[in-house]
Amino acid sequence: MNYTFDIQPQSTSIIKVIGVGGGGSNAVKHMYAQGIKDVEFVICNTDKQALASSPVPNRMQIGIDLTEGLGAGANPERGKQAAIESREQIRELLSNGTRMVFITAGMGGGTGTGAAPVIAKVAKELGILTVGIVTAPFLFEGRKKRQQAEQGIKELSEDCDTVLVILNDKIREMYGNLPLSAAFAKADTVLTTAAKSIAEIITVTSDVNVDFEDVKTVMKDSGAAVMGSSVTEGENRAARAAEEALASPLLNNTDIHGAQRILLSIMSGDQAELEMDELTEITEYIQEKAGQNAEVIFGHGIDPSLGQSIRVTVIATGFARDAHNITAVVPRDDARADPKTGPDRQDEEPAAAAPFVPTFGSPAPVEPPVVVRDLDTTPPQHSTAPVSAPSMPAPEPQLQYQYPPQTPVATLQHSIPRPSLEARAEDRRQRLQALSNGLTNDALKDQLETPAYLRRQVKLENVVPSSEQNVSRFNLSDDNELLGDNRFLHDNVD
Repeated sequence: MNYTFDIQPQSTSIIKVIGVGGGGSNAVKHMYAQGIKDVEFVICNTDKQALASSPVPNRMQIGIDLTEGLGAGANPERGKQAAIESREQIRELLSNGTRMVFITAGMGGGTGTGAAPVIAKVAKELGILTVGIVTAPFLFEGRKKRQQAEQGIKELSEDCDTVLVILNDKIREMYGNLPLSAAFAKADTVLTTAAKSIAEIITVTSDVNVDFEDVKTVMKDSGAAVMGSSVTEGENRAARAAEEALASPLLNNTDIHGAQRILLSIMSGDQAELEMDELTEITEYIQEKAGQNAEVIFGHGIDPSLGQSIRVTVIATGFARDAHNITAVVPRDDARADPKTGPDRQDEEPAAAAPFVPTFGSPAPVEPPVVVRDLDTTPPQHSTAPVSAPSMPAPEPQLQYQYPPQTPVATLQHSIPRPSLEARAEDRRQRLQALSNGLTNDALKDQLETPAYLRRQVKLENVVPSSEQNVSRFNLSDDNELLGDNRFLHDNVD
């Protein structure tokens, strides 16, 4: 039995990054190109052709007899059996002075989903600090792949000290609608940032130094982890970097106040090194948000590629263990794009949009409300056996009122015979016509000068002539007696 096991003998690094499967190998290829100080990179795959095309020098082909170098065919069980077949070779790889291993994979496929938990189990048996950094599939990759990824993450978390899950759809939320190649490249960049931030806290020596044991304190048996990262420059760069790191979509709306331990990486460029006040501002802000009981371990280093910028990366661990809940990613309105122009088609399965992050640890964190949907990873079993009806509680008696029968009454007819209506209308037209025809100018003048009571021949009785006065000249006393003429009334005009 022959195995392909190509490991460089001169490597003595205590930290290894193993990329498992196609997605993990691509991520490690990206990390290898970016460079992480004093870290050994290894890619592990069932696909012989993919291994041969990678520039990473350390390569291991697993499951040679099972797959014959043709890959796992997107079957996680086949990837698992391939890793079990090469279990001793994996143990030999990790026994070479390794104290910390990063296992990175794109979950949902065959080799990465199935083989990564087996590699983690071997590392745990060797007492190696094991950190899983994996991605959950994009929404457009389909429900079956998401279900396989969920199961793979669940199995991986059983043997990893810490599992950091990066939601690919959160990357889409951060960077918007990208071409497919650019979207997967961004996912590789995020995985690189996570591994680089953790590893270089150990490997990069600085004025504020953190060693392996400090990181082990944060990562050992910590369960699920979330990561937020931000790069800023200019005025108030420290405050903005800390705030934006905790507001990063990669945190998946998780409040770090529920975390027990915080690993804080602060990197600055060589053109504008981090100042003491900036360091104090960042650490105090993170400690305030995490809570005074949270253990915060930070490291600082110089990255010349940052120039005048600083990069703050926050990794929070120690959340409550609950690997069965799935947190749905709800895209922001401003990041939603036309489904015809990008890789984020939402119309394939709108009701099952559930990329996920397992959350498990010790005490339950205080988290903001999230949309939670439980996805059953097993297909439904349709049974033909008769099923008894579920017992239902007896309904409460309802008060019903019976109305007495109503006796119909005769319908009233309010309509007026049409001939009568027509006669009235004709009479009205004739009277109006007679009035208008009989009024000439002279007749109208005579009518206006003749009083109405004369025109209508009304007889008036007891009419007082206008020449007589109807105002009394007498005064009345309080006893209703006449007092004589009113001295204020007289006939002389003023």
